[in-house]
Amino acid sequence: MNRLVDAFRDLFAPNLLTRIVAVTAAVAVLGGAAWFAWGFFHPDTSCADGVGKTGPEQECVGVSGDGFVFGNKELGKVGEAIARENAALEPGTYATVAVMMPFLSDDPTRRSTILHAVQGAFLQQYRANHESNGERPAIRLVLANTGKDSAHWRPVVDRLIAMTEGPDRLRAVTGIATSDQATKDAVTALTRKHVPVVGTTITADDITNNDRQEPFPGLARVVPTNRDEARALTHFGRTDPRKSLLVHDRNPDDRYARTLRDVFDRLLADSPYQPQPIDSTDTGSTASTARQIALFVCGAKDAENVFFAGRHAQLREFINALSARPCQDRPVTVLTGDEGSYLGSDTELDRNAVKHKVTVRYTALAHPDAWRDASAPAAGGSRSTYDTFARLAARGVDLGIGTLKYGDLTDGQAIVAYDAMATAVQGIRTPDPGHVPGLVTVANEWPRLMGPQRVEGAGGWICLDVHGNPYNKAVPVMELSADGSPRFVKISWPEGRPPTDCIPPR
Repeated sequence: MNRLVDAFRDLFAPNLLTRIVAVTAAVAVLGGAAWFAWGFFHPDTSCADGVGKTGPEQECVGVSGDGFVFGNKELGKVGEAIARENAALEPGTYATVAVMMPFLSDDPTRRSTILHAVQGAFLQQYRANHESNGERPAIRLVLANTGKDSAHWRPVVDRLIAMTEGPDRLRAVTGIATSDQATKDAVTALTRKHVPVVGTTITADDITNNDRQEPFPGLARVVPTNRDEARALTHFGRTDPRKSLLVHDRNPDDRYARTLRDVFDRLLADSPYQPQPIDSTDTGSTASTARQIALFVCGAKDAENVFFAGRHAQLREFINALSARPCQDRPVTVLTGDEGSYLGSDTELDRNAVKHKVTVRYTALAHPDAWRDASAPAAGGSRSTYDTFARLAARGVDLGIGTLKYGDLTDGQAIVAYDAMATAVQGIRTPDPGHVPGLVTVANEWPRLMGPQRVEGAGGWICLDVHGNPYNKAVPVMELSADGSPRFVKISWPEGRPPTDCIPPR
């Protein structure tokens, strides 16, 4: 301030040179003050082209196909591979597919699944562009980060909708992974604007279209609903409801847990035991609640089976509590949905649970042994289709996306993401080969992906019904082995048998 006063005082001094110097100093001081004020009130919120800082934590949210990975260093290699593949495409010759999900997580298990999902999506992009007999249009892949817990899905969805026009020619959004309210809202907003969506690991029964209503026109799914998973699990091994009880998460916002509970509730209509709740919103008490329910299981003398409807963190706590239960002489079988797939890489799981007569069985969305096993059926999928995926995965280092070993495939995420991208590509290329179809044209392809036009997925046939749901999709049944690692047991089917023609009945 004193310098500014001195500059203005010198401005009126008789010496011309002094006046010039004073004016220059005054302009510099005022310019610096203006620059500081602008920076203070208008901070730079850009992270990369198409990506900006959002929310109180200033997360980098948006859409990128140029190698930006939203602060997730584990995605560095695959992000660079996507950028190289995109850069090699000639403008005006491609259609864009977005993988939309939160790309950051504090949970190491979740970070691992995010990486595998992006790697799987890239493998299908690479196959579509290099191993499809020259079919067109080419496929451009972009990553769309909705922020932690998808809290910032709205600006991302708005950006994706805008990308349907102009040079991007966005024609499908996949990667939709978590069955929660934010996912439901995002899918609603996209499909209302006619953007085709291919859900990857969403299994909730209320994020789907059916005979009664179609709230998500243009939504296709590549994995079974919770209802179909539960049906496949019960077909695998018959359980007596009178010797079974239900443990469930009471969190009303978790659509996966809620819809799985509804299915299990119907299956256990003759159970003599009241359902036992766990509240995942009260994170400080879930382990204690799990211990108390384990004691309840000991008191319920006829309880041989426990159906668990909840996420893997609470599932792990419950298994740990059963492992330490006082009635270890009595075998207990825990049956649950695909959240069990995360147990194999969960370092906090008590690996002695199986030794303490706790059997854990769960349905997986996909598994590398399903179609390589000698017992694999002749229909519903094929070993050759899986082997194509496995060959590409084995080239992970050469393709620049990092390693994808057998253990990296056991969570099923890379397989499902690969199949979801395959569904999107088939929907884009089939209507008018060589050209980029309109949004509605792509969405109208979903009901036709059945019979001879089915998607030959690495995780099994994808036979979509008229509502975009997979009919009688193969469901691998898994079991935790003695060392706590997952073991493939057998493929089961919602209908009790594999499909023969891939055509859903009326």
